Amino acid sequence: MPITQEASRYPQMADSVANSLAVPLLADIPPWAEVLLGLGVLLAISVLANFLIKTIIWRFVARILPGESRTPVRIIARLVNIIPAVILSRGIAAVPHIPEVVVTVSRNVVGAFIVLTIALAISGALNYANELYQKRPEAANLPIKGYLQVLKILVFAAAAILMIAALMEQSPLLLLSGLGAMAAVLMLVFKDTILSLVASVQLTSNDMLRVGDWIEMPQLNADGDVIDIALHTVKVQNWDKTITSIPTHRLIDQSYKNWRGMSESGGRRIMRSLLIDQNSIRFLGNEEQADLRRLALIDDYLDRKQNELDQWNRRLITVGHDSINARRVTNIGTFRAYVIAYLHAHPSISRNMTLLVRQLEPTPKGLPLQIYCFTNTTVWKEYEGIQSDIFDHLLAILPQFDLRIFQEPSGLDLRGLSGAAEERVAATAQ
Repeated sequence: MPITQEASRYPQMADSVANSLAVPLLADIPPWAEVLLGLGVLLAISVLANFLIKTIIWRFVARILPGESRTPVRIIARLVNIIPAVILSRGIAAVPHIPEVVVTVSRNVVGAFIVLTIALAISGALNYANELYQKRPEAANLPIKGYLQVLKILVFAAAAILMIAALMEQSPLLLLSGLGAMAAVLMLVFKDTILSLVASVQLTSNDMLRVGDWIEMPQLNADGDVIDIALHTVKVQNWDKTITSIPTHRLIDQSYKNWRGMSESGGRRIMRSLLIDQNSIRFLGNEEQADLRRLALIDDYLDRKQNELDQWNRRLITVGHDSINARRVTNIGTFRAYVIAYLHAHPSISRNMTLLVRQLEPTPKGLPLQIYCFTNTTVWKEYEGIQSDIFDHLLAILPQFDLRIFQEPSGLDLRGLSGAAEERVAATAQ
């Protein structure tokens, strides 16, 4: 046989030997093992790809993105989960001996997972947008959290429809066509959401409520600062550090008091009354008036009042009226003038806002002498200190005008009266 013919036989012999050895080896592996082996390889490739891409993102993309927040990195990392899902969806068909129904179900589930991942990434992006917006100066006046929550609801509603369509292998339009019959049910389910959305728009557009406002809503036991305005609820941190959650639509349906105007005005009102014992009110004699001139704040008042009364009384005498009709200085009027002068001189009382000292209608508990003025600070602690200092002084100086505060008798007063009566009886008996 020629050498060339002999040499051409060697490759054919090698192929036949390899085939004869390979057939027994492959025949020894059962089909289920091939399926598991293929799935294991496919899963390993997916995990490795996911790991490598996330590592690259954490090492490089995180350094490029500005700010200290890692939210953008987490959003991108969530989107990276789509890559192993796509590898599984495309590679599942290459696994030997795997049933076609498993391939179809796997692809449908992966499709639904991709839709869910994208929806979660969009939700994270909206949260990040709110995080950035809150750093702007106008965020306290115009919060957008409620609007972003509405967008989230729409995103997840669309995601739910697409996921169901992917699992059922149906067109999303077919599912949407059936929503018309469910409109009444949806209106019932999302009733509070719709009401809250309308209320949130009204609160924001009319600037009725801001984060940081102090509001009072007694019917819901809310009295404190607004710490969060969301779509469904407004959170109020009360002064006892408890938190009250108010449904947003209740702030439109019911009344509440917002103290923002007071805070922005720079002054807080003092409106409190001293209850004067009416039995202590009388005219002042000349000697008593002279004695009160020791109080420098009412020197001008006494001079001005005396001139006014002298002119009035001279007219009465000229026309021949009795002196009983003459006007005289009273201790309550002098005390009222002293309080006005004292408030005008007080460094913590605003001179640009209303300042009144007036008598209210007499009551069985005395004559209310109301002090109505504004402090030049809105800080709660300072305000209470100023108010207390003013009334400390007024209560202490009241006896200088021979006036008394009305106070209902206590047990000690009644016991003193009883003891005095017993002493009188004993003295009479003697």
